[in-house]
Amino acid sequence: MSNHDSQTVQTSKRTTKLYIPIPHADHNVVLCGVLEQLAPGEATQGRKIALILHGTMGHKDYLFQKRLALRLPIDSFRFDFRGNHESTGNFGFGGFNTDVEDLTAVVAYLTSQFGYTIDLLVGHSRGVVDAFRWICTAEEGKNVRGFVNVSGRYRMQKIYDGVSQAQHEALKTQGYYIVKAVVARKHFENKVTEADLEQFATFDSSLVWDSFPSGTHALSIHGLQDHVVPPFDASIYARALGARDPGTHNLCYVEEADHNFTGMADFVVATILDWFTQMERGQLKTGVWQTGIRGKL
Repeated sequence: MSNHDSQTVQTSKRTTKLYIPIPHADHNVVLCGVLEQLAPGEATQGRKIALILHGTMGHKDYLFQKRLALRLPIDSFRFDFRGNHESTGNFGFGGFNTDVEDLTAVVAYLTSQFGYTIDLLVGHSRGVVDAFRWICTAEEGKNVRGFVNVSGRYRMQKIYDGVSQAQHEALKTQGYYIVKAVVARKHFENKVTEADLEQFATFDSSLVWDSFPSGTHALSIHGLQDHVVPPFDASIYARALGARDPGTHNLCYVEEADHNFTGMADFVVATILDWFTQMERGQLKTGVWQTGIRGKL
């Protein structure tokens, strides 16, 4: 069992902070996450829940994550991967396997302690890659109805394209370079070594072609001004997931958006909610997603 505390937010939902230990993890890893419940007084056995996953050096409340959680018509859980913000443990630049271990532990906790059914996965950037691996390999992944890929990478080896000349020089002279970010108003630094880059670049994303559940509907949203993950990667996911039945795939390119959809959090939330509503109504068809009013540009 984990410790948890609750607080009421200015919505009809109840927000509960959960602390979930990772069995057998090094350094006593405990994940911190937030559970949003529409009907906290009702039984959760068999209820649907969405999981919302952040990207590299992010956290559970950045970008569109919290806004989406508060507006989804189902319960949701968002959390910090190990070594990020309020979760303990060590962050690894190429540590997708430990991310998937974290996600697996979260699913196990939510299903065993609450009886939830994982219904929707929403990931941003690195969180997309983690979610793809989990849904393609976990037994619970077979029953997930919806998957949202925001700025997700497919060609993992292209991480090398983002390494600057100064970073290459640092790798040669001292064996690592430092990446810096501000996470929840706190300065965060991480060492990146050649081994980290290789681990990142060789993580296998190709299993989506054969192992992604045939009945799961997917939406890929990608900004054409993304200089972190090439927008072309979204078209690869569209090809990989667009020929399934009865599952569908919709590709949404956004001309003015960057990797983090800066200044466009409400747009991302509205798009996901529109798509989710159509999934609920059985109206989804594979193709290019029209932004704004359906059928209009």
